[in-house]
Amino acid sequence: MNWADGRVELVDQRQLPNRVKILKLKDHKGVAAAIKEMAVRGAPAIGVASAYGIVLGAKNLKDEKHLDEKFASIVEELSRTRPTAVNLFWAIARMKEIFEKHRHEGLRKLQQALLAEAHRIKQEGLEADKRLSRNGAKLIKEGDAILTHCNTGALATAEYGTALGIIKAAWQQGKRIKVLVAETRPLLQGLRLTAWELAQEGIPFEIIVDNAAGSLMQRGEVSRVIVGADRIAANGDVANKIGTYSLAVLAHHHKIPFYVAAPTSTIDPSLKDGSGISIEEREPKEVTHIQGIKLAPRGAKARNPAFDITPRFLITAIITERGIFRPARAIGKLA
Repeated sequence: MNWADGRVELVDQRQLPNRVKILKLKDHKGVAAAIKEMAVRGAPAIGVASAYGIVLGAKNLKDEKHLDEKFASIVEELSRTRPTAVNLFWAIARMKEIFEKHRHEGLRKLQQALLAEAHRIKQEGLEADKRLSRNGAKLIKEGDAILTHCNTGALATAEYGTALGIIKAAWQQGKRIKVLVAETRPLLQGLRLTAWELAQEGIPFEIIVDNAAGSLMQRGEVSRVIVGADRIAANGDVANKIGTYSLAVLAHHHKIPFYVAAPTSTIDPSLKDGSGISIEEREPKEVTHIQGIKLAPRGAKARNPAFDITPRFLITAIITERGIFRPARAIGKLA
């Protein structure tokens, strides 16, 4: 994701891996649509995108009349896009602070201050992910077979990665590992995106259907599981892509380490535990159709919760840029 010529440029993740299409967004409505429709996805990346979306909204203001109302409208539209990923609201809160600080200095200075803050959010995210990845790589052993879920690489973050960043860091350190990529139904982020990123890095991987994970664990073919997070409650409960909870239960049963990798910006200290995390319900069509092709019978109903909650007692450790917290415990004070 880049800021270039007064626009936000990002890879349309809906088109991968068959086509690399760059969206060039000129206003905050385009950014909001990209987030909602998952052209850009992954909690950290959503946070960065929302910050730049606010910059575009402010950039397109013609004057300072009704500035508070106009800015509030921009923020509200971006806030409505995805309810679960806390990075969205974390980044918006930072941009609102900048607005309050510079709103009386003239429109031009306000726009410059907002852009500078968006750049800081992206750069801080990149640096945090690199530190997180180095921390997590300490847990990876030579010859490990690492199971991961959804996509947590450069596409989903500030251009380095969390869970996939750890895998990349371990590989760059010379550890010979293999990655098992869960396909991640219904939108196949593992199959389409994680596999594509691993191929770009030259890291060996195999794609598995989601339901194969338990069998491979039973056969001793999984060394450890590493996933990302969209929101972490103060007690260490984790919201992540649907299917994460099932993997955690299976890993716990088979005594396989289960790690969550996320920057501290993903921690929501306002929530005591995972029961307070809002779970996004997406369109049933994402379940009944694949790549636009309808597979379910006519009239079939479907449920499509996008996330689930993994309780902290199933998590071996939470890996952040500030260290590895093991066993997983109350970490709200880090945020």
